[in-house]
Amino acid sequence: MKDNSSNITGSLMNAFIICRRKAWFLSREISPYQENDLLEIGKLIGEDYFKREKKEILLNNMKIDFVKNENKHLIVAEIKKSSAGAEAAKIQIAFYLYQLKKVGIEATGELLVPKERKKEKIILTEYWQSKVEESIEEIQALISESFPPFLTKVSFCKYCAYEEFCFA
Repeated sequence: MKDNSSNITGSLMNAFIICRRKAWFLSREISPYQENDLLEIGKLIGEDYFKREKKEILLNNMKIDFVKNENKHLIVAEIKKSSAGAEAAKIQIAFYLYQLKKVGIEATGELLVPKERKKEKIILTEYWQSKVEESIEEIQALISESFPPFLTKVSFCKYCAYEEFCFA
């Protein structure tokens, strides 16, 4: 399979799973409403709960919340304010693991939801790797479109910072 993931980010992968329209906006660098309370809460959770960890590691097309080394093993962590979008967060982490594997770095991931005291280990299994590869292909097709996909209301719409692009 041809891998065209160089213009895909973890955030784009996450957005794609939740809402393809949101992913299309994000791919165009159309910023959501920056004063959205939920965006602010998400930033504060990461800052408050994980003060000692190195925040926002930037590697190529990845912006990892933080990494840690446990017994000489790399763990990439993604912090979320709730587990509502857990599947999207898991594929975002799997994307990071996939990208790291491509450059010879073996790692595992952790999905952290501090407000719910949840921590879930993510390993790049064949299942997650195929999900990432499928999503990369579908995202490439989506972002090549000239117009965003038609609005499809999903449960996340009422919390979305892109709400004005869809319901204004």
